[in-house]
Amino acid sequence: FYLTPSQVNSILKANEYSFKVPEFDGKNVSSVLGFDSNQLPANAPIEDRRSAATCLQTRGMLLGVFDGHAGCACAQAVSERLFYYIAVSLLPHETLLEIENAVESGRALLPILQWHKHPNDYFSKEASKLYFNSLRTYWQELIDLNSGETTDVREALINAFKRLDNDISLEAQVGDPNSFLNYLVLRVAFSGATACVAHVDGVDLHIANTGDSRAMLGVQEEDGSWSAVNLSYDHNAQNEHEVERVKMEHPKSEEKSLVKQDRLLGLLMPFRAFGDVKFKWSIELQKRVVESGPDQLNDNEYTKFIPPNYHTPPYLTAEPEVIHHKLRPQDKFLVLATDGLWETMHRQDVARIVGEYLTGVHHQQPIAVGGYKVTLGQMRGLLTERRARISSVFEDQNAATHLIRHAVGNNEFGTVDHERLSKMLSLPEELARMYRDDITIIVVQFNSHVIGAY
Repeated sequence: FYLTPSQVNSILKANEYSFKVPEFDGKNVSSVLGFDSNQLPANAPIEDRRSAATCLQTRGMLLGVFDGHAGCACAQAVSERLFYYIAVSLLPHETLLEIENAVESGRALLPILQWHKHPNDYFSKEASKLYFNSLRTYWQELIDLNSGETTDVREALINAFKRLDNDISLEAQVGDPNSFLNYLVLRVAFSGATACVAHVDGVDLHIANTGDSRAMLGVQEEDGSWSAVNLSYDHNAQNEHEVERVKMEHPKSEEKSLVKQDRLLGLLMPFRAFGDVKFKWSIELQKRVVESGPDQLNDNEYTKFIPPNYHTPPYLTAEPEVIHHKLRPQDKFLVLATDGLWETMHRQDVARIVGEYLTGVHHQQPIAVGGYKVTLGQMRGLLTERRARISSVFEDQNAATHLIRHAVGNNEFGTVDHERLSKMLSLPEELARMYRDDITIIVVQFNSHVIGAY
């Protein structure tokens, strides 16, 4: 079943979003020029989420990708809520007091975030009051704890992640008299999500990562070539430090059952995540909540089942690993993406494809065919493809879309094959998931002049 190039484009571009940071007096004062983002679903509905916002009461910009599992409920909640928790964690004491006094006296609140959203990025109206009350409790505690010291970004990120996860767990335990909301908070808590978040303020870039989405920096070397710098580590069985950490937190008797078939307790791929209370709550608490919960919860096999060898919970944490990087003029862009991208592409290729796309330069290097026996016909195809690629730069106005096109359509020569792209995009929903995962990408472009001036 073949799709025409314009059908392919309409599928690829359906969720694309771009934001340019506004200039002031014709001058660019931000270290961020703007960002491109896009999503390509494999699951129906998609389980990935993305968020981007400017912090209005402090300096800086927040961007994040969230990869849900066992449904999209947790990823949805985290994408709506986490940035508020981070912003509140970064606010000075006086601002927190101002906000609390405004709520007390029923006055309009200082806006904390300016969201940059695609029309498809859904926000749950029904839960907003509940979410607001939990957030308010958090800032009230921050006011009471006031130490008079300015908040360290690293600490703020860690506190925000842990606090939101704690609130997700608490809301599910308390429940809600409204049956719709009650079911919602339970769905959020029993599903899970990983998160990879960037906070950019001047030359200070912080990445907070929980799980196996990734952050990667695109660096332009002096000779114009592109290299990739990892700014996060996957929290899974491939990461030896992570496996060690999990083993340290549980008795020696559980050593053999903790990680099986490269999964936590033989079940979960990421070793850190939001939600997933099946790996955090005691068995008694799980039973009590499921029994007193709505009937839909009882019909759900997933919630009733207890992981094997479940002796000393919690086995899972939402605490992020935070990496700080001082931006340099050669740091041209940042890619945040869920594992759907990294499963199909090496970071070095990602750096080159985005770098060449942003600079509009396709070095006409000799075509490398890497040890393949190539017929003249294939060679001709590669050259035709190269010509088409030079013109295809103009058809993608979005770096994230350009990257998805390569992730899904690349052939063994590393060039986009329209036939392959067409096949991959026309797979029926139930098959798509067997070939790839949801892909969500944010490409942030840095302003070298401003960074150099620092």
